[in-house]
Amino acid sequence: MPTLAAALLSALKDHGAREIFGIPGDFVLPLYKVIEDSNILPNFTLSHEPAVGFAADASARYRGGLGVAVVTYGAGAFNVVNAIAGAYAERSPVVVVAGAPGARERLSGFLLHHQARTIDTQLAVFREITCDQAVLTDPLTAPAQIARVLRSAREMSLPVYLEFPRDMVGVEVEPVVPLPPRAADPEALAECVEEILARINAASAPVAVVDVEIRRYGVEERIAALARKLNIPLVTTFMGRGLLEQADDVVSGTYLGAAGDGAITRLVDDADLLLMLGVILSDTNFALSNRAPDPRRTIMASSREVQIGHHTYRDMPLADLVAGLEARAKPRPASAPQTKARAVYPRGLPADAAPIQPSDIATAINDLFDRHGKMPMTADIGDCLFTAMEIDNTALAAPGYYAGMGFGVPAGIGVAATGLRPLILVGDGAFQMTGWELGNCRRYGLDPIVVLFNNCSWEMLRVFQPESRFNDLDDWHFAEVAASIGGAGERVTTRAELTAALERAVARRG
Repeated sequence: MPTLAAALLSALKDHGAREIFGIPGDFVLPLYKVIEDSNILPNFTLSHEPAVGFAADASARYRGGLGVAVVTYGAGAFNVVNAIAGAYAERSPVVVVAGAPGARERLSGFLLHHQARTIDTQLAVFREITCDQAVLTDPLTAPAQIARVLRSAREMSLPVYLEFPRDMVGVEVEPVVPLPPRAADPEALAECVEEILARINAASAPVAVVDVEIRRYGVEERIAALARKLNIPLVTTFMGRGLLEQADDVVSGTYLGAAGDGAITRLVDDADLLLMLGVILSDTNFALSNRAPDPRRTIMASSREVQIGHHTYRDMPLADLVAGLEARAKPRPASAPQTKARAVYPRGLPADAAPIQPSDIATAINDLFDRHGKMPMTADIGDCLFTAMEIDNTALAAPGYYAGMGFGVPAGIGVAATGLRPLILVGDGAFQMTGWELGNCRRYGLDPIVVLFNNCSWEMLRVFQPESRFNDLDDWHFAEVAASIGGAGERVTTRAELTAALERAVARRG
């Protein structure tokens, strides 16, 4: 029989995990030894636990499988809480594997180092930001617990928590047998599909709106095919920017309400039916809408539920719904005004001495993509994320709803670990938090391109509190530090310098 550690690692792989991100610590050292010796999954160690969580989150977003974050008890696990909270808010299935004291330590009567309040305080905290949890103390029940928790992560597309006492690592157990996915009731699914298609066929100006769940559940290609078959325009939300990057004929643009492209805003606001697939009704997606979502003209499919008007179909997986719609839909004629609405992204940056504005960066990157092909991207919050909205639709991971700083660089490392070369957009404030994780790239042969917006300021906060001096930051001259952490840095201030530097960055590998 396998050991519990080997059974867990094999189960993670069977459920779609492809790498592990973590930081070793005393309570998780025995497990880390197995991770290293077994080679069941590649292992990437970073420098601080928040980055571990962000990297695992981005890996899950790009892979469409599970991200894995391995941390030690207490000091390690509590450090990763913010990143996992963001993953929960944005529907990203990250598995937190936390080391823990063994049975004798739990019963010793001593307060244990890294312990906060009680031995179980860590579990209590993670119950708030994960959809399922298990403490693996019993070798007879541990395999079933692992199977249940990992199925929850996949089905709900939310983080889960596994607590692994260090004295359980070498205990022999039965293998973990994956549980079958819970499918929709066939009769309920058929009824739901027919009702949705009837509403679409009765509408004169329907629009599809898609968000992050369509990638989490791997249904992007099916949704593109459905949109073509139904002849309805499709837009992404702010959070869903970067979805369907291989379906340029389908995506009209990104809906940003009053702040966005006027043609896209009118397309959505004037629709008499909104088919929302995998959409999170957050303020970042819809606070700037000219019209509040009206249940009478909205079909909402997310979180394994479908709401049509004022009634709900429960236990309705998005993948089952989309497959049913695609199978039963019949081609319908397109509405000419709708099909013409399409966002246009800036190109042709002048190679002059004008100082760089955020939109210039978007234009320069669009020009770069035209010359070399699109690159996957990650972004932090602030000017850099809004700049991403002006860049051609390409795969993007960003904390668009949770809006936690520090995501961009470690997320880019997580994407690079999947074998891609990402372009990272990050501000100087966020880089001060987690940008130094780039020093780990040389060990693993990763070479992301980082565009660092250095305005010596927490600029987004200044918008809300312009008179405050606490938004002022010093100039850290980041480019000069790049060589010491294994990279190459250039500081540019003009549009001509920016274009040339981007071209050199693409050509330079390593």
